[in-house]
Amino acid sequence: MSLKDRLAREIALTGPMSVADYVTRCLHDPQGGYYATRPAIGATGDFITAPMISQMFGELIGLWAVELWERLGAPERVRLVEVGPGDGTLMADALRAARLAPEFLRAVDLVLIEPSPPLREAQARMLADSDVHPRWVASLDRIETDAPVILIANEVLDCLPARQFVKTEDGWAERCIGVTDPDQDGKVDLTFGLKKITAGFKRPAFEVQPGQVVELSDQQAAFGRDLAALVKAASGAALLIDYGRARAEAGDTLQALRRHQKVDPLEAPGEADLTQWADFPTVLEAAVHAGADVTGCLGQGEFLQLLGIESRADRLKDGRPDAAPIIDRQLARLTADDQMGTLFKACAIFSPRALVVPGFEE
Repeated sequence: MSLKDRLAREIALTGPMSVADYVTRCLHDPQGGYYATRPAIGATGDFITAPMISQMFGELIGLWAVELWERLGAPERVRLVEVGPGDGTLMADALRAARLAPEFLRAVDLVLIEPSPPLREAQARMLADSDVHPRWVASLDRIETDAPVILIANEVLDCLPARQFVKTEDGWAERCIGVTDPDQDGKVDLTFGLKKITAGFKRPAFEVQPGQVVELSDQQAAFGRDLAALVKAASGAALLIDYGRARAEAGDTLQALRRHQKVDPLEAPGEADLTQWADFPTVLEAAVHAGADVTGCLGQGEFLQLLGIESRADRLKDGRPDAAPIIDRQLARLTADDQMGTLFKACAIFSPRALVVPGFEE
């Protein structure tokens, strides 16, 4: 039985499912979830991430980590953590760039947090010949706090789903996934609908018009709290890069990607990547309430420029005229306002307060 059929039967028996629960099942169901069974990242897959666009992205993150380590006092031990490392490309490029600081590499305990068995295998292959051998843990709370932490989370928040609430003429309702009436063959399909709110909703402080959707993610808030607890206990910083909103606002951001095309998120559960925008205000507010300090949000383009991506591009083009057009396209893809430069944003959660996080200097 397909995941879609199992979800339809479950909904028919127990009632409508929240958007957040539906996305979680589509991504992580052990038998049919996208990441659990068939993640397809890259040009020939369903979506592509910044590290796969250009080596410059991961290299700059690696040098960012080295600089942060130095600002932490160049400790003899440091825990380098990546959450959701994809196929391992970012970390492979970061560790290669970090060879400029061999003392840093000798200090590193590399920890990867990855729930997907297929992606763990891909990461192991990618990092097999790296200077530092990784180990895997299941969750943030498994990270030891006996050494400073430098954590990277690129395109992780968009995998932490949100419930959706709709303002109607009669008040607020929750948008959920239900099933249609059976057709003549007794078959039902998945469909969106509204139901009465029972719990977990706080009326937004911003203006919302009837028909607009507001997304609230307990999982993203919890991630912010957990990161704050980690960096407070260990010292260090967590770098978050994702596409999303830097201010609270309405909007339905649920999307499904298959072969780099948007598809109906209810069409084939488990066979496409489902995402929702990162809610940076919620994540950072949760971190502050948990006692950590935070930076503001920068566009990815501005952040990478502050880290020196244009100089790195020039170095890569030096003596390679045939490669220059490709490198220029990669640079534009990562930094241009009409590509990833503005929609994607970067911020950091850190402790102690005196720590100045590279790229976010005032």
